[in-house]
Amino acid sequence: MRAQFVLSEIGVGLRRNLTMTFAVIVSVALSLALFGGALLMREQVSTMKDYWYDKVNVSIFLCNKTDAASAPKCSKGAVTGQQKEQIEADLKKMDIVENVHHESADEAFKHYKEQYSDTAIASVITPDQMQESFRVKLKDPEKYKVVATAFAGRDGVESVQDQRNILQNLFDLMNGMNIAALGVMGLMLIIALMLIVNTVRVSAFSRRRETGIMRLVGASSFYIQMPFIMEAAFAGLLGGAVACVLLLVGRYFLIDHGIALADKMQLVNFIGWDAVFAKLPLVIAIGLLMPAVAAFIALRKYLKV
Repeated sequence: MRAQFVLSEIGVGLRRNLTMTFAVIVSVALSLALFGGALLMREQVSTMKDYWYDKVNVSIFLCNKTDAASAPKCSKGAVTGQQKEQIEADLKKMDIVENVHHESADEAFKHYKEQYSDTAIASVITPDQMQESFRVKLKDPEKYKVVATAFAGRDGVESVQDQRNILQNLFDLMNGMNIAALGVMGLMLIIALMLIVNTVRVSAFSRRRETGIMRLVGASSFYIQMPFIMEAAFAGLLGGAVACVLLLVGRYFLIDHGIALADKMQLVNFIGWDAVFAKLPLVIAIGLLMPAVAAFIALRKYLKV
């Protein structure tokens, strides 16, 4: 097979269907950008879970004097010194517990004032209204229910809270956005495939005379089909390259500059450039292979001489 002939046929096909080729490039670029973005979003959620779940604690809030009148679980009164000692001793006996920290009412009041000093309620809160608590760090955060089951019904315990629940809504939102991105990507992918098939069909129809002559002089089906497949692959490759640029630009403006989420949300452990670069070869490969396979399948139907 002469490479010069194949390349010339590719050029002819691209010029004849310039508008449709451009549409293919755009649709492939958008669908692959959404695909890459969904992969990065999933990795971001996983990274955040690993980072935050390693830091969250299980909090065992103890009854105080004010809770005795308002909380049913504290109807027997405020927690006693003996109850606190027993709770702490039982916690330290558990294999799943890494460490236990007791936060007194005065410490809780100090932390509250530091965090909510600008609010109106901070000026009327007193230390005796704050709850003592045990902050429990687990070796495996997934074992929260073991602690909850063991201590939720004890005398002197007002509630057992897993701090992961505070973060779970954020993770659910991000997962929902990820699913939405995958849905839009699927729609764009279908549009791209339809455009590729239509472009191949139009190109094959416009060159039916040339392909008929090639078949008469003994050219193989693969030889005849190769220019059409290469056209689709080239358009897909350009679309994949544009998608890579969109992913790089998106990472640059969303996290590092422009919106600069890294500066505004310093507590979030964002994925690095290495994660983005690791996805680019996959995006390029899909951009190259997907249109080529679609063109090959379409040619079996439309390139009959």
